[in-house]
Amino acid sequence: MTTPEVIVSLLCSCAYFRSFISTMEQNNDGSLALVRHVVLVLSGKGGVGKSTITTELALALRHVGKKVGILDVDLCGPSIPRMLSVGRPEVHQCDSGWVPVYTDAQKSLALMSIGFLMEDPDEAVVWRGPKKTALIGQFVSDVAWGELDVLLVDTPPGTSDEHLAVLESLKKHKVDGAVLVTTPQAVSTGDVRREITFCKKTGVRILGIVENMSGFVCPHCSECSNIFSKGGGEELAKLTGSVFLGSVPLDPLLSASLEEGKDFTTSFPDSATFGAISSISQSLLKSLESD
Repeated sequence: MTTPEVIVSLLCSCAYFRSFISTMEQNNDGSLALVRHVVLVLSGKGGVGKSTITTELALALRHVGKKVGILDVDLCGPSIPRMLSVGRPEVHQCDSGWVPVYTDAQKSLALMSIGFLMEDPDEAVVWRGPKKTALIGQFVSDVAWGELDVLLVDTPPGTSDEHLAVLESLKKHKVDGAVLVTTPQAVSTGDVRREITFCKKTGVRILGIVENMSGFVCPHCSECSNIFSKGGGEELAKLTGSVFLGSVPLDPLLSASLEEGKDFTTSFPDSATFGAISSISQSLLKSLESD
């Protein structure tokens, strides 16, 4: 059986690439047939905590009994495997395609990441567009997701080939929309404004904006201080007519949970940060299920 590493190598072959694209167009709907909702997680720039929000949204949705999948196509920074403490497991195949890695015995949270395919975790992904496009297409079309309530797609920052490849690969399956992540500062919201333009040009519905790093929660007294500016994400939502899903503060407990691969939603259910994440996930779920 072909290993993922061999598949990635073969994708460099023009003949194989043409054959792969043909197969992808025929089959990409099948792997998503049992997925109810597909949500892109976007950011205009790196460093705003997009992967953190993706991870915490997935955990919060699982917390309320939903079956969730994460497709990590951030090729240059696949950090979600570490955040979910799954390490670098071997990716296996079944008759339906690649088997995602499950983070729990109940198989309620599934993950597929480029990080699973890298032999050396310190290796840089130095690939040109066609190879990136082909691998993203393979992720979308050949992963046996099974039945999921929500599939979150963690994308690279910006608006690039990877985003277009995701949308092209998902064209036979309805994309419910995108969640945009920003920090409060104008330098970040300005980039997210361009991301909003990208969504409008490509016909992607904006499900809402999340303001991350909105204040700092003191680990001693739990008081939240605005070490950055505050309200930039909410103001951007008003200016663009988008839904503001909520704010998530900088919280040392959340940072430690991500570093250690622990489930913040179950470890600190009484924290204000958990309340913020839970509220955002509930608003997102309500929006998805009202369609």
